[in-house]
Amino acid sequence: MSDLPMLINGLKVTAERNATFERRNPLDGTVATRAPAASPADAVMAVEAAAEAFKTWSETGPGMRRALLLKAADLLEARTPQFIEAISAETGATGMWGGFNVFLAAGMLREAAALTTQIVGEVIPSDVPGSLAMAIRQPAGVVLGIAPWNAPVILGVRAIATPLACGNTVILKGSENCPRTHQLIIETLQEAGFPPGVVNYITNAPADAGAVVEAIVAHPAVRRVNFTGSTRVGRLIAMTCAKYLKPAVLELGGKAPLLVLDDADLDDAVNGAAFGSFANSGQICMSTERLIVDEKVAESFVRKLATKAKSLPLGDPRKPEPVVLGSVIGMSTVEHCNALIDDAIAKGAKLVCGGKADSTLMPATLLDHVTPAMRIYREETFGPVKAIVRVRGIEEAIACANDNEYGLSAAVFGRDVARAMNVARRIDTGICHVNGPTVHDEAQMPFGGVKGSGFGRFGGRAGVHEFTELRWVTVQTTPRQYPF
Repeated sequence: MSDLPMLINGLKVTAERNATFERRNPLDGTVATRAPAASPADAVMAVEAAAEAFKTWSETGPGMRRALLLKAADLLEARTPQFIEAISAETGATGMWGGFNVFLAAGMLREAAALTTQIVGEVIPSDVPGSLAMAIRQPAGVVLGIAPWNAPVILGVRAIATPLACGNTVILKGSENCPRTHQLIIETLQEAGFPPGVVNYITNAPADAGAVVEAIVAHPAVRRVNFTGSTRVGRLIAMTCAKYLKPAVLELGGKAPLLVLDDADLDDAVNGAAFGSFANSGQICMSTERLIVDEKVAESFVRKLATKAKSLPLGDPRKPEPVVLGSVIGMSTVEHCNALIDDAIAKGAKLVCGGKADSTLMPATLLDHVTPAMRIYREETFGPVKAIVRVRGIEEAIACANDNEYGLSAAVFGRDVARAMNVARRIDTGICHVNGPTVHDEAQMPFGGVKGSGFGRFGGRAGVHEFTELRWVTVQTTPRQYPF
C-alpha cells in the first residue's frame, strides 16, 4: 500500500487538513493507495504555482524544453517495473498492458520533444502597404489535464506532454482509481529537471471532483482544459468550461464498430477483432464494441473468432503466469455487463462464448445475432463483452456503424482496399482504420472523435493547434496613410 503526496511547485504536499481517500484493488479489496483528498483551496494553490512558473517557462527556448522531455522519456522507461506494479495494484490490469502503456507514453514524450521546433506561424499578405502581417502561435498559459484510469500512463502523459512542449505549464488531476500511477508520471518529470511549478499534480476524493475542477477552471490563469473519460462526465466538464469561456479538448466514450465485408481476409479480421475487443479487457476508448459482419461470411467469422476468444488466458495479473485478460476496474463493470448479457439473450441473442461473471475476472464474451432492440447494440460495455451484428451488404453495414451516438474509432476489413476505403470514408468517426484494429494510437496522429465522443484533437501538430494561442501581429514598415 502506498501513501502519496501531491506535487505542487516542486514540493511534496498533503491536502488541506491532511484529508485522504483510499483506492482499493479491484480483485481482493485490499488498500492499494492512500492519496491526498484535495480541496478547492489546494487546487487554487496548484494553479498559482503553475501561473508563476509560466512567466519563465513560456520564455524558455525549444532546445531546453526538448532536452527535458527527452530526459523524462528515458526516466519513464526506466521506471517500467514501478508503473506495472502500480497499474496492477490499482486497476487490476495485466503486466503486458502496463508495459505497453509505458512504452507508448515514452514515445509521446519524444514526439512532444520533436514538436518544440514545429510551433510555427506564417506571414499573411496584407492589403495595407508596408504592413508585415503575421500569424503567430504562442503558449496559452496554464493547462489542466484530467486523465482516466484505463490507459493511465498513456493518457496521463498525453494530457500534459504537448502542452509542455508548447511552453505551457500544467496541472495533472489524477484519476481517483489510479492516483499512484499518475503520481509516478509527475514524479518522473520532476526528476528530469522541469523547474518548480511547471508540472504539478493533485488528487481528490471522488465526491470532491466537481468542486476541485471548477476551482481550477474558474481561475483566470487557466487557459486550456483537456479531459479523457466518459461522455457523461465530459458533458459536465464542457458545461463548466463553457461557464468560464475556457477552450477544452474532450476525448470521450466510444462504441467502435469493426466492419467485416464479404471479401475480408477472415483470419486477418479475427486477429484484429480479438485484439481490438479484448486488449485490457475491452476497457479502452477505442475498443471494438460492435462486430458488424456481412451475412455471407458471418458463420465462418464467428466460429474463428470464438475459437480465438476462448483461447485467451484470464487470471490475476499479480501472479507470475502471463494473462491477456486481467481484472476489470470494479464490480460495477461486471454488473453492467451481466445486465447487458441478460437483456440480449432474453431478446434473442445467442451466447457464443464466455458469459456472466461473479468477480472482476471476466472472460472474453461474444453475443451473436444482436439487434437494435437490445441494450448492448447501443450502450458502451467498456468490458470484454462484445456484440456481433449480422448485415446484408455494404449499405446495411454503414448504416449500422453510424447508428450510434458515439464516433471515436472504427475499422473496416476487406481485400478490395479501394472499396473498403470508400466504406471507411462514410463512417462517422474521428478515426478509421482499413484492415487494422480499432485500437491504434501513435503520438504524431490527430486523435479524437465526433458526436458523443467529444471534440478537439490530441497528437502532433493538431495538438499544437489546441494548446497554443494563434495571434495576429502586424508591423508597419512604411508610413501609413490615414483618411483623416
